[in-house]
Amino acid sequence: MRLLLDTHVLLWWLAESPKLLKTTKARIADAEIVYVSAASVWEMAIKTAIGKLDAPDDLEDQLPRHRFEQLPVSVSHALEVARLPRHHSDPFDRMLVAQASFESLTLVTADPQLAVYGVPILRA
Repeated sequence: MRLLLDTHVLLWWLAESPKLLKTTKARIADAEIVYVSAASVWEMAIKTAIGKLDAPDDLEDQLPRHRFEQLPVSVSHALEVARLPRHHSDPFDRMLVAQASFESLTLVTADPQLAVYGVPILRA
């Protein structure tokens, strides 16, 4: 299985949070490949800068330790966002949906609103 982690799922994983379902933890650990989007890192940087989030300072070093791959935001991803219906207004979530759709990935999220887009979802 090829996964894309939603921002909150990445933070839960790194913090070993009990919020992340045990079955989902196992699926992430056993996945063929697990991606972290540049959009998630951008979201965390913005929220950290305005004091809404405390994110790890060494995220770039932590990703390979957890076998997570970076997924850049491409022009194709941005164009895919434009094709999405307006079910959800958060630009970071819309980018994750677009990336999951374009790259044929399963999105790991606790946000039930993202399921309306029809991308494969693994409930976090």
